[in-house]
Amino acid sequence: MPDTCTTTTRSVADELVRITPRDLWLLELLREHRTLTTEHLTTLGFLSGHRARKRLLLLHRRDVLDRWRYHVRPGSQSWRWTLGPLGAAILASRDGRPVPRPASVRAATDRLAGSGAIHHLLGCNGFFVALAFYARAHRGYELGRWWSEKRATAALHRVARPDGHGVWVSGDTRVPWWLEFDTGSEGLRQVTEKLTGYAPLVGTQWNFPILFWFPTPARERAVRHALHRRVPPGLVVATASGRPETSNPAGAVWRVVGDEGAVRTLADIPVADEPTSTIGARPGLLGAAVDREGMGTETASMSSSTEPEWHHQMPVGSRGADTVGLVSQQDRFDR
Repeated sequence: MPDTCTTTTRSVADELVRITPRDLWLLELLREHRTLTTEHLTTLGFLSGHRARKRLLLLHRRDVLDRWRYHVRPGSQSWRWTLGPLGAAILASRDGRPVPRPASVRAATDRLAGSGAIHHLLGCNGFFVALAFYARAHRGYELGRWWSEKRATAALHRVARPDGHGVWVSGDTRVPWWLEFDTGSEGLRQVTEKLTGYAPLVGTQWNFPILFWFPTPARERAVRHALHRRVPPGLVVATASGRPETSNPAGAVWRVVGDEGAVRTLADIPVADEPTSTIGARPGLLGAAVDREGMGTETASMSSSTEPEWHHQMPVGSRGADTVGLVSQQDRFDR
């Protein structure tokens, strides 16, 4: 019987002849965010559903991607996509890491598919995909950063555990935020106690608005009432509700807790004042160690001298892990 690792390594060498820049970009995306649906991937990287399904199926047949879906009636559920054995091997080879055994990759997929948190994960990812979709349809907007829960939590030294982190770009305005994506499964006390973890961020470069997204307006009203009494001084908390794919989070759907005035767009949510202290250096997840007192630049378009101080204090990931420039990526792939 041939050695599994040797066989996989040879397969990687063979696959590199056929793999495209978009394929590699999709692999990095799935490594960071674990799983995305066919519709998510179509929005992020293809001009049409037909092109997306054709390419994804081809990558699945070559073991670059893996997929699953649950039995539903009536109709059928969209495929959930993740890294396949060969896709994981390609990324490991590019990083100079040992190539994982195919059985280990399949086992990880099985655990992910059977996880009770999959609905929450897909909801979080759908939130960011909806923003990317908005940016594609409206000139002057960009999803400038998209971090997973794991990466955002690691950046905060587990002081808080956000469901994600993003930066929304509207012209010259950049709004960073932490996401708390609510599915309605937690009690009011559990939800409001999450603010305790964010309180130490006040006065630091990490003091970004906290966005709570709720499944229904009734749930939002109930939690807003509880949040109003629990928001620590110096924190900006905003809430909205609905399905991200129909009630886009980029639009005028946000209400700042403590300010019951007009509904705001994401670009209009206020950002805290300049930081007065730091939390200490930490390597960016998936990237090299970064000194927060001397940041490198992400891209030429996001490193001008007019940017706010917090931007230069953020860790930067490697090989596009910040998911910057989704629209430009898609345009380049499909021309």
